[in-house]
Amino acid sequence: MTDRQSDQSEPIPIERDDVHVMYLRTSDDLEKSGPLWERLESQVGLRGRKFFGAFYASANEYRVCVQMKEGDDPKALGLETGTLPGGRYLRKRLRGEAPEVYKQIGPTFQMMVRSYQPYETRPGIEFYRKHGEIDCLLRVVNTEP
Repeated sequence: MTDRQSDQSEPIPIERDDVHVMYLRTSDDLEKSGPLWERLESQVGLRGRKFFGAFYASANEYRVCVQMKEGDDPKALGLETGTLPGGRYLRKRLRGEAPEVYKQIGPTFQMMVRSYQPYETRPGIEFYRKHGEIDCLLRVVNTEP
């Protein structure tokens, strides 16, 4: 592994707060989510923003999300609002250049779901920390495999 790939071999447990977001939704389809990311980024801008992807497996739904900040008008932007739930998560950090790093997201979540018991009603969350760095976050019942 190079220093631009995963920064730990195993997921680590972390605590997260609720995050209030604006979002666009689609089915879990990479071809559909790409244009939604472009639309959301162009509507709200990139500077000073925190972006998340949220996958709801039970509904086969993917949400392209941005954390809300004061002055946002989701209705005017045609966006829905919601909350990414906080709590105890497992985090696996991915590092690399786009688009290759994006290809690691699905397999990383699959590995975590096979090894740990996720909360079925909670989304798997991608937190886009900065260019080339993504946290894969899985809300789990137990952080021990």
